[in-house]
Amino acid sequence: MDECQEGELMRSVLVVNPKGGSGKTTIATNVAVYYAVRGQRTTLLDMDPQASATDWLAARPDTRPEIVGVQGSADGYRIPRNTEVLVIDAPAGLRGRELSDLLRKAQTAIVPVLPSAIDLRALTRFHDEIMGFARVQNHQVRVATVANRVRETSPSRVLLEESLRKLRLADNRKLPFTTVLRHSQLYVKAAERGLGILELAPSLVMHELELWQPLVRWLNSKRSMPE
Repeated sequence: MDECQEGELMRSVLVVNPKGGSGKTTIATNVAVYYAVRGQRTTLLDMDPQASATDWLAARPDTRPEIVGVQGSADGYRIPRNTEVLVIDAPAGLRGRELSDLLRKAQTAIVPVLPSAIDLRALTRFHDEIMGFARVQNHQVRVATVANRVRETSPSRVLLEESLRKLRLADNRKLPFTTVLRHSQLYVKAAERGLGILELAPSLVMHELELWQPLVRWLNSKRSMPE
């Protein structure tokens, strides 16, 4: 993956989709690993009551780059002051005021979407809602999609990609569609050990890292940052 550029302010990335099972935690933990491996002080804010990201951190070896975990489903949580990158794993079912509150904490929002009719219908409703928020309309938070857990030879991949490419921002510009991440047991194996895909043997994950490149390039570009 490409090297990220450190900004003057804390970098904040929200991984969000109100549809459960979309792979938010997988994306969030791997984004956190990317920044931590690059030497940035990274905090992973786990807003999901299921606490999957917190469980992942509990399995993370002390020998790996540190990622500070904060359980956000309880009141009164605090983000460490020295945090350079904040990655937020949003809960399922996020709507209305709760969604608005999390968008205020983020510069960037990543929306993972699975290749199924149910997920595409849920995405249409979520797209309409998120485009109604002033922070999104005014480009104070940048939003992009990721096709997640896709089987490369499946016909549903084509339908998913076509659907994501058609989505528009409030000003009618295209909503960025960054990449297609494939359905791979390598993510499961990494998660079991508290690792990210970047931390597995390069010979095993070469293809996965290639698929991550477009998302990483977008995260490192001005297009992913507020105006």
